[in-house]
Amino acid sequence: MTRTSQPANGALLISEMKEFASFPKATQRYIRRSLDVAYGRRDAIECWARDEGEAASIRAQSRIYKQLDHLRMQVPDDSGLDMIEPFMGMLITLAAFDLGQDRLPNFAAFRFLYERLVGASARPWLPASFCSAAALPHLHPDRRRTLLQSISESAATAPGWSNREPVFWPEWVEKVDLQQAA
Repeated sequence: MTRTSQPANGALLISEMKEFASFPKATQRYIRRSLDVAYGRRDAIECWARDEGEAASIRAQSRIYKQLDHLRMQVPDDSGLDMIEPFMGMLITLAAFDLGQDRLPNFAAFRFLYERLVGASARPWLPASFCSAAALPHLHPDRRRTLLQSISESAATAPGWSNREPVFWPEWVEKVDLQQAA
């Protein structure tokens, strides 16, 4: 997937930045990490792993995210049932992995990440994939309840979706020693 270099509408950019800022710090961190893994922006293990458990999680995420290129090519153009099986199966698998990491606390955070992982064309499929993955038995029942209650009726029953690609792509910014920078 390539991002176009069109000038971003300032209001949309600010809106997406505010939405990202509203997420808990752990969610922000997971979204940035996921985008690094998906797009190979940097060595994710070196940048994000604080211990061996997190390093193992990033390695697993790297393996599962290898499906993203194929997934982006499989996004159905319409709602024809014959076209959704390979796409939805793969999307639900990816969503189940990410929801299982316990860093995406709600549909808004999931949607924010997946609009960037798969693209705007996946928006119509995100509510169904989220609900499917959130209902899988690998999640604790309380977590399933919390996730499923986080999707609004309007998100679940939207009559249409924007095809505008996201304009804000959160990235890790290295801390700079202000005394050395001066």
